[in-house]
Parts: sequence; structure tokens; C-alpha cells
Amino acid sequence: MNISLFGYGKTTRAIAERVGPCTFYDDHVTVPHKDEYGNLLAPPSLFDPDQSDVEIPSPGFPPNHPLIQKARNLISEYDLFLSNHGKKFLNTQHSTLNTPYTIWISGTNGKTTTTQMVTHLLAERGAVSGGNIGTPLANLDPEAPIWVLETSSFTLHYTNYAKPDLYLLLPVTPDHLGWHGGEEAYLADKLKPLHQMREGEAVILPKTLGETPTDGFKIPYADIEDIAAYLSIDTSKIKFEGAFLLDAVLALGISKILFDTIDYESINSFELEPHRQEKIVDSRGRIWINDTKATNIDATIQALIPWKERSIHLILGGDDKGVDLSPLFEQLKMYDVRIYAIGKNSEKIAALAQHYAIPCEIDETLDKAVEAIDKRHTDESIALLSPAAASLDQFKSYAERGDLFKQIISSF
Repeated sequence: MNISLFGYGKTTRAIAERVGPCTFYDDHVTVPHKDEYGNLLAPPSLFDPDQSDVEIPSPGFPPNHPLIQKARNLISEYDLFLSNHGKKFLNTQHSTLNTPYTIWISGTNGKTTTTQMVTHLLAERGAVSGGNIGTPLANLDPEAPIWVLETSSFTLHYTNYAKPDLYLLLPVTPDHLGWHGGEEAYLADKLKPLHQMREGEAVILPKTLGETPTDGFKIPYADIEDIAAYLSIDTSKIKFEGAFLLDAVLALGISKILFDTIDYESINSFELEPHRQEKIVDSRGRIWINDTKATNIDATIQALIPWKERSIHLILGGDDKGVDLSPLFEQLKMYDVRIYAIGKNSEKIAALAQHYAIPCEIDETLDKAVEAIDKRHTDESIALLSPAAASLDQFKSYAERGDLFKQIISSF
């Protein structure tokens, strides 16, 4: 079998390690050569579809790339390991004897946290997690009974044969529109698994998408209270707030559906990762929230919810990738909020703030925004870094942005 891998990335390298030497086609390669594992690395211009039995792209590989356009047998890593169609491309000695029960978790925000929470709750039952959360499917234990997979819209776009046994779709708002070619295409990729699912397989999804046809059993939800009531979950027993409360309820819901258990002690023992609604109290007792991982508008909207009774100093801005920010400002006008605009889209934010009559100042950089907030912030207000934009216009990553935020606060 001639397996062609597009992009020399973490996912495709793991596939080559699992199935044996493959041919990689990567934009950064100009002269064909072999790596230390015997894989051939070649420039995209040398790809010949007549000499390729199957093509597997790195999940983020753009659909308009010439390699994708030339491919004739394109599948995803999910198809390779989780479908009968894909397994025929695996060497017998590497094929999985028992296909695990798979839980796919997708949506615009909260995928990582919910995947981690579900894995935490089901760890005693042998669950492992992978996919977009960091571990390629090729590196997951094939003998593990449950695979909990954080599933990106990129992966779903290229997946045509595999399907989940249980699909959890978190709220969906516009994201990666340039990659997908528009909001309709982005949403279609998120809903793609529903068309493959069968009777007896559960689909948990937002009520606004509940009309999507599927043979699976649909559990639509409007909000936290709605899904909690349906699954008989007592939210007062859960320690998390805001968007994390929804993540926790949905994770408990999966445990309830599969094993008829609701373990409040276990979910409350789960520890959140840094940079998502991370609460910091400075030496003067003032609260600062590091939510730098909020790189789209829905994440920021969710971050605001726990603080609706407080005055909020909100740092917004970065690279919003051309997304319409109006829905965010429709929500912001319901809060007592002052905006501190930074980054590439600060002028755009200021114009919208003026239109919606929301106080705003352009500070351009994070340090200047924090300095400005420091002059107004009290122990009664909240300072929130929830940019609703990517960080790469001024930082190497959202984590670097959050680390600088915390570093500055530590000096107060």
C-alpha cells in the first residue's frame, strides 16, 4: 500500500510510525530526502495520484491546497483507525483487534476542557483521550475500551467513513470561516457525524441544531438548566461557574448516559488548566481573570456570565480573522463594562464600542491596558483578559499573552 501523508506534522508522523515508512509531501521540502525513520519527504510538486493508494492530511491542512485538489483517495486519521474502509490500509500486524467505544466532542469552545472532564470521570473504566487534545489516534492505546476524542472541524471536514458511538456537540459559533469557506460550510462540518450515526447511538447537541436529520437518538439542549434538568443533574452540587459549568454538566451527562452514574465528588476534583477563566487575586485583594484562551467571541461571552453583577474592565483585541464582532457587542451592552482595546483590531473594536455606546479606550498593547485598568480597578470590580481574538499579531501564542498578563499583575 502506498500511503501519502500531506504535511510533516505531529498527526501524520504518528501515522508513519504506526504503519511503517510512508511518503510525506510538505511545502517546506524542496529536495526529496529520507528522515531518520526511512520516510520519504518530498515537495508537493512530486505528488502523483496514480501512485498513491490513500492520502491522509494533517488535520489543519487547508482544503484549497493543490495536494488536496489532486488527491483521489482522501481520508482522515479517524477514517484510518476507526472505519473498515480505513483499516484495509493498515498492515495486519498494526491493525486494531477491538475497535474502542468512541466519544467525539466538538463545538466552538470548551472542547478541550469537556474532553478532559469526560476522561477524568471515566478513567476508572479505562478511558483515554486524544485527537485535537494533543495525542494522535495512532498513539492511543488500541486496547483501551473507550476513546474520548476532542474533534476539530478540520478533522471532521476530512472524515467520510468513521463515526462516533456518542457525539457531543458544544455550542457552535462562527470560527475558522476562511479555512472552511464560510459559516454554512463550517456548521456543515460540525454536523457531519450525525449523517453517519445509527439507531441507539446518542447525539447531544444545541437545540438550535436539533432539526438536523440523524438516525441517532438526539438529546437537544437550550442551556445549562435545560440539559441538567433532562439528565437529573443538580448544578448546585458542582463547583464550576460560567462556561465550565456547562462543560461539567455535559461531562456528567455522558457518564449518566453510558453508566447511569453522576459522580459530583469526581467532577469537583477535576482541576482546570491555566489560561481559561483563571482567577488571580493581587496583593490589594482585587480580582483579575486570565482568559487569554478565549480567542473567539463565544468564549468571551461565556467568560462574562459569572460577573454580570459586577463592573467589568475588559481587555479585547488581537487578530479576529475578519469575524463580525457585533454579536459580542450585543451582549456587552447588557453589562457594566469598559473596554481596553489592544492588538491588530483595536480600531475596529473602538468603532463598535462607539456604535453601541460602550466606554472604550485604545491601549494598543497588553501592558498599557493593564496599567490603565490598575488606575480604576477596585475590590468591587473585575478585570478580565478575554480577547475574543487570536494572539499571533503580538505574541507567539495565547499562553505567552496570558503569562505576560499574570507577570504584570504579580508586581501589584
